[in-house]
Amino acid sequence: MATLEELTDRIRRAAASGDGLGRTVKLDLKGEGVIHVDGASVTNDDRPADLTVSVTRSDLVKLGRGELDPMRAVMTGRLKLSDMGEAMRLMPQVKALFERAV
Repeated sequence: MATLEELTDRIRRAAASGDGLGRTVKLDLKGEGVIHVDGASVTNDDRPADLTVSVTRSDLVKLGRGELDPMRAVMTGRLKLSDMGEAMRLMPQVKALFERAV
């Protein structure tokens, strides 16, 4: 399984190769650290964000690979969102970012 550093690097490369999210997103990996995405800037700094996604590192990888359905993950509590409306607006961009990062 990918380490926090490997995931951060993959997301950093994916963010640099895409159009960007237009908003800040923080991936809270439930005690294993955070990944903060602000345009092409991707760090492990725990900063405020427009959307915070709480998910385990293993489920984040499964989401990126398409092995875990995001809506099912939300419904079962495996994925928590700070703002459902913001998440719905950003879903296409976040999904594309995760797909590029895997």
